Amino acid sequence: MMKVIRNDKRPIWQQLLDQAIHNITSGVWAPGELLIPTRELAHIVGVSRSTIQIVYEELLSRGYTVTSRRGGTRVSKWKQFNVSTKEIETEGPTPPSLSLLDSAVDHLHDWFRGKEQLDVDIDFSPHEPYLDEQFQKNWRQSLLHASAEMDLSSWAYGNCYGYTPLREQIQRYLSLERGIHIQTNQILLTSGAQHSIDLIAQSLLSDGDTVSVEDPGFPAAWMAMKYRRMNVVPVPVDEYGLVVEHIHPQSKLVFATPSHQCAVGVVMSEPRRQQLLHKAVQERFWIIEDDYDSEFRYRGEPLPTLFSQASNNTLYLMSFSKMIAPGIRISAIVGSVEAIAQLAKVQELTYRHLPIMDQLTLTHFIKNGHFMRHMRRVRNVYRRRHEVMTKAIMTSGLGERFTLSGVETGLHILLEAEETYDEETVTKLALQHGIRVYPLGPYCLDSKRKGWVLGFAKVDEASIEQGIHRLAELIL
Repeated sequence: MMKVIRNDKRPIWQQLLDQAIHNITSGVWAPGELLIPTRELAHIVGVSRSTIQIVYEELLSRGYTVTSRRGGTRVSKWKQFNVSTKEIETEGPTPPSLSLLDSAVDHLHDWFRGKEQLDVDIDFSPHEPYLDEQFQKNWRQSLLHASAEMDLSSWAYGNCYGYTPLREQIQRYLSLERGIHIQTNQILLTSGAQHSIDLIAQSLLSDGDTVSVEDPGFPAAWMAMKYRRMNVVPVPVDEYGLVVEHIHPQSKLVFATPSHQCAVGVVMSEPRRQQLLHKAVQERFWIIEDDYDSEFRYRGEPLPTLFSQASNNTLYLMSFSKMIAPGIRISAIVGSVEAIAQLAKVQELTYRHLPIMDQLTLTHFIKNGHFMRHMRRVRNVYRRRHEVMTKAIMTSGLGERFTLSGVETGLHILLEAEETYDEETVTKLALQHGIRVYPLGPYCLDSKRKGWVLGFAKVDEASIEQGIHRLAELIL
């Protein structure tokens, strides 16, 4: 019989319901058994009739009982399973073995050094930009304004291309700052470079297509392509950028970072650019131009984009991860009207649209001048840190022992060693002494090049100088 436990914190109806379910599932109340009428059971248990009615209604709604006008309430004739919950849990479906996924995620962690959770004094991370309280204040202001100005229609399903006013702001920025003159229907918003690359693979390529990528290069690009079952072919990089002659003849797509080569840091020369563009037009393949940090250039103006010279063959990627912060998770693909329309269809099918609040906030952030003021402020910070980094490398003696490259643009430089050098041992030694450096190995497919990709965006000037000299003491 059911009873009320007075020191139980659960509501009385919940106590009685749990007891009733236990009686049914354990067989105490047999299938088809008629339950005591609510008025009589309420008197027996010592509670109100309405409490018992709640219990009976819950049993009925969950399928434990059935009722009829003349037959009263009876226990459902459901099959008893004499299997414990623990056995059911252990016998559930097993996720399939996805070797491509496992290896890609392991490589991603290795690239980010995500498995090394040791606290360090100085972290030369090439992955994150500089952020300060001024940015946080301005972003919070934009968030509050966006929240106040939005109406109920903003919460409906959105445009799969992305929020139109934000695409208009990006269109204006690209025209003024990068010389890219396009319409808003040539812009598709995504949630980051990896999302962009994955979307391109789904939309414009087929399983088994050959894709040529820089080696060393951007690991997330070829990991995403491999996971989509593309035939990924490495192409070497020299002091002039991607070696165009080594592009696989059956390539359907070439991934490149011409303005600041990911890892090595070189700027693709103009002859090499023209060679790549000519080959793309002649052989009708796509170029993904990842322009991830070209806004930060320390010698002269930002270079012209490949897209501005061959817009029908090029898909231009821009991201706010390095320009503002990775946590924003908004980036864009720029391409021909036809290509972007195809990408938008896949986006609509698989992802629908980006979260509206982030788009509204970023729109306000750009429209009200916070973005350009932020860019001017961080450019000055990066210029100082870049100068301190290069000077420290030269005065510490590292510049004589290793080759320095990638000093014109971006938020990292490469300190390159000979191919026989044991970069991993030095990386671990530095970590033991409180300095995290990032080896070139995870950026390589077939390349045997060695060295360290050193970021300076998040490290202040004093720490840069101290870290470089401490690193020199360890390895020279």
